Amino acid sequence: MKVALVHDYLNEFGGAERVLKALSEIFPKAPIYTAFVKKNSEGYKRFKDKKIITSWVQGIPFFAGKLHSPFRFLAPWIWGSMTEKLKDYDVVISSSSWYVAKGFGEKGKKPIEFCYCHTPPRWLYGYKTSMEWQKFWPVRVYGTIIGHFMRQYDFRQAQKVDYFIANSKEVKKRIEKFYRREARVIYPPATLTLTKQAGPSVKKQDYYLVISRIVGGKGLELAIKASNKMGFKLKIAGEGSGWGSQFNQLKQMAQDSVEFVGKVSDEELVKLYLEAKGFLAMAENEDFGITPVEAMSLGTPVIAFRGGGYLETVVESPTSPRLRGASKPTGVFFEKQTVESLISAIKKFEKMRFDPQACTKRASGFSKERFIREMKKHILAPLRQGFAG
Repeated sequence: MKVALVHDYLNEFGGAERVLKALSEIFPKAPIYTAFVKKNSEGYKRFKDKKIITSWVQGIPFFAGKLHSPFRFLAPWIWGSMTEKLKDYDVVISSSSWYVAKGFGEKGKKPIEFCYCHTPPRWLYGYKTSMEWQKFWPVRVYGTIIGHFMRQYDFRQAQKVDYFIANSKEVKKRIEKFYRREARVIYPPATLTLTKQAGPSVKKQDYYLVISRIVGGKGLELAIKASNKMGFKLKIAGEGSGWGSQFNQLKQMAQDSVEFVGKVSDEELVKLYLEAKGFLAMAENEDFGITPVEAMSLGTPVIAFRGGGYLETVVESPTSPRLRGASKPTGVFFEKQTVESLISAIKKFEKMRFDPQACTKRASGFSKERFIREMKKHILAPLRQGFAG
């Protein structure tokens, strides 16, 4: 069985790339087809031992740096050029988000395509994005025109997929709404583990933690304003990304209680998670949200916005029908995207005591081993039965 993996592009190493990494472990001989790679980026470094096949845009100067976002309308031609290369494979597994990496055949015919959908492109369907491009009228006009045609293209490509896999129930609902397609939910893997450099003996410190790219749409300003007002210590790990100026704006907003840690290694990241007294997850309508799961996997409870994928991972009330099997709370929610609502949740959080073992137990349901087991079962089942369309 010839298998190929397809991914939007290789630049950063985030949740989508961790999924791709796990998929490449399931199918170690499968080449990775992608629109482009940014050399020396963290995403590229994690896969440089794999056979990576890029599209024709790889040869365009600066495309991997700044041009891929404004030139996103090239996606139909990018993936169209890949379709011919993929026709001789038996199975294609696409890892798709905002760059529309899906639809590489004709439904019911070879290659059979399984699309692991991190979300339908947020910018096409009215969800907040990291750049918040709607604020700038020239970009808004450009995006509205391009978006009309890209939504049509995105829908057509979705109809070519044989099997959709959603990374959360939240994304499953979006797939049903925007593509009129059913999807199976298989949660992504939380892959951070304890290391010798940062083991279980690390003691809790008096700070809250945020792990995020320093971009819009992540609720970072809420955390900074709450820290400014309450005076609690806040550490933000991550670096600026894209065209936006959010990083400089947030740094100017922050007072002495806020520390921008910058880019960190996995070992440093584990230590930050372990030492934090609480993790803040503030994005609105989050697709899934791997960072709260990573925090819980290391025994750190979470304060999260009540919405999106956070509702499927963080346990506030163990009696919730969404969270069967949960025995103890692993965090609290705040209700509105306001500083006051976040501060209220923090005050509630600080009056509670959380069991680190309950957090790690909850996170164990999102392990890499579980992801690999479920993906193998879901992909191999229809192949063994014979594909019937």
